[in-house]
Amino acid sequence: MTRTLYLVRHGEQVDAEHGIPDGSLSPRGERQAKAIAERLSGIPFNAAWHSPLRRAEETVRVMTDMMPSLESQPSSLLLDCLPTGRVDGMPEVYNSYFDSYTEDEIDAGRAQMEDATAEFLGHQGDQHELIVTHNFVIAWFVREVMDAPEWRWLGINQANCGLTIIQQRPGRPWSLLVHNDLSHLPVELRTGLPEAILG
Repeated sequence: MTRTLYLVRHGEQVDAEHGIPDGSLSPRGERQAKAIAERLSGIPFNAAWHSPLRRAEETVRVMTDMMPSLESQPSSLLLDCLPTGRVDGMPEVYNSYFDSYTEDEIDAGRAQMEDATAEFLGHQGDQHELIVTHNFVIAWFVREVMDAPEWRWLGINQANCGLTIIQQRPGRPWSLLVHNDLSHLPVELRTGLPEAILG
């Protein structure tokens, strides 16, 4: 009864650097989605979910074009969000990050990720499941699996169409098997990470 979740960040969107909140995939983003589909094409997925935002839906569309047996369902629990606001123990250097968000946005993100954790990490089963979502959502799942402090999702980064794999075996806690694996992406397709990491 081993349950394995394959977490994929959506592909690069058009003009993401100019602040468009939910653009379509760029040509590079489509190539990234094809590359992750090739990487995962041999996995016998039992279920798949994706964020309803356009960039995630288009990533899944490209993937299902190459993986016809894959059927992915949208889930609002996978929408882009802030998992927390300022919390005890968080280094002060992160404080200014939250200045542009309202308390309502932060509260909504926290509630969403509590429900997402219960939904996607809260039950067992012998299956392989795909989740196509956003950087902060994956960071929150990784933080949860590692039982790290609440603020620690900050600084956990995934590239566009990077692959993270978590797994739960019978009688054991969740394990992080792979984080942000980019081996399926040539260097020119590795986008979405901080420049200091990409450089």
